[in-house]
Amino acid sequence: MNNATAKPLLEARAVHKTYKMGRNELHVLRGIDLVVNAGEFLALRGSSGAGKSTLLHLLGGLDLPNEGEVLFDGKNLRSLSGSNLAELRNRRASFIFQAYHLLPELNAIENVCLPGRIARRNIDEVMSRAEELLARVGLAKRTTHRPYELSGGERQRVAIARSLINSPDLVLADEPTGNLDSHTGEEIIDLLCALRDERKMTLLIATHDSKIAARAPRVIQLVDGKITNSP
Repeated sequence: MNNATAKPLLEARAVHKTYKMGRNELHVLRGIDLVVNAGEFLALRGSSGAGKSTLLHLLGGLDLPNEGEVLFDGKNLRSLSGSNLAELRNRRASFIFQAYHLLPELNAIENVCLPGRIARRNIDEVMSRAEELLARVGLAKRTTHRPYELSGGERQRVAIARSLINSPDLVLADEPTGNLDSHTGEEIIDLLCALRDERKMTLLIATHDSKIAARAPRVIQLVDGKITNSP
């Protein structure tokens, strides 16, 4: 992508995040400045406790900073109502979590369809799209299996398909290989990279693994709540 004409999709400006722990305060993020252009692929690297998950949650509108601003496509997330934030997370910013977060009572295709149903899209359209996505992630024959009938890698593939059902602009993947063996983890990263290339979405992966981070053209290093390399 031509950086001279790239359009910022995400901006974090002097972002701080603090949590109260009884009488104490835990200062997780300490003045984050970051610009992510539309269509970029970034890795957010850091050890456990560095603030990676917290930053992803702020960038995707799951939480708001105590200080500073997060802008999504030019809009300050703090200015959005709760319902508008929920709509943004449903339609434009999607998450993939380490723990999958699939609903155990739903089978694979029902889990994938869920964000589309929440968005009140046409049921037949959503089902067709879910079938297409499950086939793309290699699960065409596992659509009616529930999560407990799937391996860890298969569950993460369902979660990836679910994250794409509404064709989001942004996918935020939080340690997506953390619960997987190294071989399966590599397959998942290969799949995410291929899907990102196909769909031209913005992809931000949080990881402590240097091999995974090296797959991204741009790596952001977090240490103790601060970015230690140039954004």
